[in-house]
Amino acid sequence: MKVAVRLFMAVAVLIAIASPASSSGKDDVCGSQTIASLMMAIQSDNQGLRESAAFVLGEIKCAKAIIPLMEMLHNGEKESTRIVAALALTLIGEARGVYAVKQAVRFDTSSRVQVLCAYFYNTYYQPGTFAFVQTVNPSNFQVVLK
Repeated sequence: MKVAVRLFMAVAVLIAIASPASSSGKDDVCGSQTIASLMMAIQSDNQGLRESAAFVLGEIKCAKAIIPLMEMLHNGEKESTRIVAALALTLIGEARGVYAVKQAVRFDTSSRVQVLCAYFYNTYYQPGTFAFVQTVNPSNFQVVLK
């Protein structure tokens, strides 16, 4: 009987250790420490880290990242940085960020960034807004102008 009780306790402890803690808040997708780390990463000098963090913040719809992502969209030196920022802002869907993406369609210096911003706006926010963009193959993001 003592062996059975000890075995039961050992299994209970292992289950308690192995199972993840449940999150009580809907907005706390992956924890405040993770969001803080991602917010620091979008300020990094490492372009790959900065762009990856921006994408993840968009995927988890982190509203705290709107202003830094808008700054990336406006002041990013590389096209890829501005494109990832635009994607993240449209994935989050907050009005200020989506408006910044819409303005980038008109005012960005790169035609590639302009077209992809229009594509993201049409796909994730309001379909048909930019009629000059037609999706050819959404699986690999080929976009052509009408």
